[in-house]
Amino acid sequence: MNSFNHLNQQGEAHMTKISHKPTTRRQASAQAIVHFNHDTFKRLLEGVHPKGDIFAAARIAGIVAAKKTSELIPLCHPLALSHITIDISPQLLDQTLLICSHCETMGQTGVEMEALTAVSVASLTIYDMCKSIQKDIWIGSVHLLEKSGGVSGQFKTNSKREVVL
Repeated sequence: MNSFNHLNQQGEAHMTKISHKPTTRRQASAQAIVHFNHDTFKRLLEGVHPKGDIFAAARIAGIVAAKKTSELIPLCHPLALSHITIDISPQLLDQTLLICSHCETMGQTGVEMEALTAVSVASLTIYDMCKSIQKDIWIGSVHLLEKSGGVSGQFKTNSKREVVL
């Protein structure tokens, strides 16, 4: 089993040294699922909301969050992201929104935290914009879908949620 690389020999938290690592193309994708009641979900699909375009606000919030991840997560390295996407797909069968992010960079460390932060903040933005009509919105299944690049290579989860239209 790998050791935690943010701990020194005394068990104290420190930023991981990456200066010796080669610069490679790094990518990561993550997802979150936001659950609604029937009435809220219907209003989302109809685009009838007093706060405006909820999906646009969530996409922008997710992009900004990915770019600011190192300011939010104490031991993350600041990265120059070269691409970020946030996709929001309504899932009609279970009245949820599937939020997926994809981040890319050329760097010495991965972009997993940026992808996870993006879907988390996009989800929270949706909650914030809908809380006036539903308080018990449920955010779940925030997880890494895949990553590539770097020493640890490729990772792909088996638990990706498929888009259902």
